[in-house]
Amino acid sequence: MSIATPASSDLLRRTFLEFFAQRGHEIVPSAPLVPQNDPTLMFVNAGMVQFKDVFTGKDRRPYQRATSSQKCIRISGKHNDLENVGVTARHQTFFEMLGNFSFGDYFKEDAIAFAWELLTKVYDISPSRLVVTIYNGEGGFPADDEAAAIWRKVTGFGDDRILRLGLADNFWTMGDVGPCGPCSEIHFFHGKEPDVARFGEEPRIDGTGWTEIWNNVFMQYERVEKDGPLVPLPAPSIDTGMGLERLASVLQGVTSNYDTDLLRGLVDKAAELSGKPYTGGSADDDVSMRVIADHARTAAFLIAEGVMPERQRREYVLRRVMRRAIRHGHRLGIDRPFLHEVALEVVRRMGETYPELRDRRELIARVTEDEEVRFRSTLKRGMKILDERFDEMRSSGERTLPSAAAADLYTTYGFPLDLTQVICAESNFGVDVQGAEAIIKGAGEADGPIDPTAAVDPAHREARAKLAQPVVFTGYEHEEGDSEIVAIVRVEVQGEGDRARKVRALVERAEAGATVEIVVRETPFYAESGGQVGDVGEVTADGARVEVKDTQKPLAGLVVHEGVVSEGAIAVGQRVHLAVDHAARSATRRNHSATHVLHWALRKVLGEHAQQKGSRVGPDVLRFDFTHNRPLTREEISRIEDLVNEKVLTNAKVTTEILPMDEARRRGAMAIFEEKYGDTVRMLTMTPEVVELCGGTHACALGDIGLFKITSEGGVAAGVRRILASTGLNALAYTRGVEAELARARQVAKAQGGDLAEKIGKIVAHERELEKKVTELERRILEGAGPAQGGGGGGIDAMLDGAREIGGIKVLARRVPDGTNPGALRDLAEKLRDKLGDRSAVLLGAAVGDKAQLAVMLSKSATERLKAGELIKPIARIVGGSGGGRPDMAQAGGTDVAQLDAAIAALYAEVERTLAS
Repeated sequence: MSIATPASSDLLRRTFLEFFAQRGHEIVPSAPLVPQNDPTLMFVNAGMVQFKDVFTGKDRRPYQRATSSQKCIRISGKHNDLENVGVTARHQTFFEMLGNFSFGDYFKEDAIAFAWELLTKVYDISPSRLVVTIYNGEGGFPADDEAAAIWRKVTGFGDDRILRLGLADNFWTMGDVGPCGPCSEIHFFHGKEPDVARFGEEPRIDGTGWTEIWNNVFMQYERVEKDGPLVPLPAPSIDTGMGLERLASVLQGVTSNYDTDLLRGLVDKAAELSGKPYTGGSADDDVSMRVIADHARTAAFLIAEGVMPERQRREYVLRRVMRRAIRHGHRLGIDRPFLHEVALEVVRRMGETYPELRDRRELIARVTEDEEVRFRSTLKRGMKILDERFDEMRSSGERTLPSAAAADLYTTYGFPLDLTQVICAESNFGVDVQGAEAIIKGAGEADGPIDPTAAVDPAHREARAKLAQPVVFTGYEHEEGDSEIVAIVRVEVQGEGDRARKVRALVERAEAGATVEIVVRETPFYAESGGQVGDVGEVTADGARVEVKDTQKPLAGLVVHEGVVSEGAIAVGQRVHLAVDHAARSATRRNHSATHVLHWALRKVLGEHAQQKGSRVGPDVLRFDFTHNRPLTREEISRIEDLVNEKVLTNAKVTTEILPMDEARRRGAMAIFEEKYGDTVRMLTMTPEVVELCGGTHACALGDIGLFKITSEGGVAAGVRRILASTGLNALAYTRGVEAELARARQVAKAQGGDLAEKIGKIVAHERELEKKVTELERRILEGAGPAQGGGGGGIDAMLDGAREIGGIKVLARRVPDGTNPGALRDLAEKLRDKLGDRSAVLLGAAVGDKAQLAVMLSKSATERLKAGELIKPIARIVGGSGGGRPDMAQAGGTDVAQLDAAIAALYAEVERTLAS
């Protein structure tokens, strides 16, 4: 069988999966881009990631062969293609990885034969355009002569077409830790006549040259710890990967991935929006269009999985990608928000294959547009700041943007560091990136890479190794059960405060007073996941008792019961009785079931864009984060509460079913962002309208939830809102608390028989009137104060004594009577500035209680050389505080009042330093 060319990417994907399905492989859906139970990776970067624990023997599947088309992002860590995107013909941040996998079944011979048959017989690629590479033997591992012999047998190639490469090219690792092994790649030649002599050269911008299209990884080892030794896997396995975009470029007769049907439509959309032609070359405009096409795909897929543009970790990566695309659009002359239009083109083209795009179409469009609107409002200002700095640097001969300036662009204006680098490079300047990263990290803004060495405690790996199979959860049906202790992890805290850390070690026995983590073969305790907290309860045996304070899943297949041995002693091999705290579990069930009904109600009232972004449910907490770009009105909150409580009153039965993912989707189940989904899923049905996928514990019927009451609503991030709510007895306690507070307010306001709101309104109006009078009195006192601190006559003119002229600017710094409120301080500084006249700068300070208050005012002409917001920052640090503001006015506060006079006096030196720089 063979396919006709050029073939659509959809046909190529389907042909690949069907080829391996016909050879006994299970077709497995793509895993989410955000890795589940794998904190060592920022994003899924290869098809094998979802099978990592299967390769290492920590997980088992009902099949030994699998095939998939996996969504991947390579934008962080070992595999980072960001800087090459748009510059080359074959790099993207987002791509699809076609793969076939063997878990201890077939090995090199079959893997090589499958690859060759599919490429040359089914896809009908000429062998004359192909070469293969094998591992040449480095780093203490022998050359892969076995693979070379198989290739000679299958292809008839000689050594001129079976090339031997080293560790960097032909030994594959997924990251700093994880499964790995030698690999054998298949390369294709784009161009007129294949030229083996050119092998190893980077393909030209048009893609002409040798490009890797398939990688056969012979999984034989695992690196457990970063830089640690390799240990053999339980059984040799196969992991292969072929980028769909690269395959499409081969079979669609083009030399660039960006000319395939997967990306060319997005490039053309960018060209249409810019009003410029796309030529497919290396011109700046062509690069920008390719960047926009790629980054729009990455943004659409990440937002569809609930990742929103923010300043931390994965969220920061998304923001960086989006802002790079926006900046390229700005460079192309697109003067309005546009990225959401390209993202919607992604949805249109790929929504059939990846339904999450179609399901979250509105969310993708809204988040993308909102982020662009925010960034565009600061882009021009940031560019202006950089242009000003460039002028200063040219005059001073500097070639590197200082770290503080780069860090300030990020923290103040949201400029990713790599974007600042690009802008600087275009003007032939460098950036002190390391210094800027250190400043940002110190401010708590670092996105930092995920540390693989801190991801999984070695003691947890040892404990998991003692289990023949994953811990069995029985908690859907039972709250009690018996089992055997397989491992005990003793936990000790070393250090104090920020330096405190938990040190774990496996022990055979633990006595009263010990903090432990118990591992058993099966448990009714729910381990924290999917937003639901871990169960609490107790583990008992003859004469022994452990108070379980939490239940966690630190590693796939491993459940640990965290607690303290309160009586007797426990030992490995001992039979124990496990009992979940019924009251806590019941309260958690109510709260968890309520979140699903709340999710439905939010979409009903606010629109389909109101998708779950995250949640946390436990006996005393119901927290629900969702996507929405404005505060809820009182009427909306009431309507949401009504809808939820109406559902509760139906007392509909809550049912669960275990289904294949495709079947659950066909039946209308909604996937939740933070939930892990495998080949089969747990579908929760509350009513025909409320059908979602969830692995948590739930009420038996909606009536069990009791009263549902929203207790607060607010924003937590750009485009993300948070609801806190209560159910059952918690809702009753909240209502009684509100009633008690209302009664106390009536008593204090002396409104027992009247309208409380009216009475409070009168009290507030009177307070405002008094505040105005106090402010006016303070102003009169200050204006009448003499030159000495605290007053003494002389009026406002006398306060001008001590003003100095520095570089043509009149500068005045004074301390005024303590207790002066910030408003009066600001007003007086403004009057003194006006008295000094043109080209003037004034700083006033006062102690208010245990706080230092500062205010800076500059005349308009002085702002050409000085900026109030920049002047006040180093001065504020002297009093242990911070501040900022506009070029002509800034305020600050601090906690070190003893240094207030020193801070005020520092204005003169700071002005001198700034004017001299």
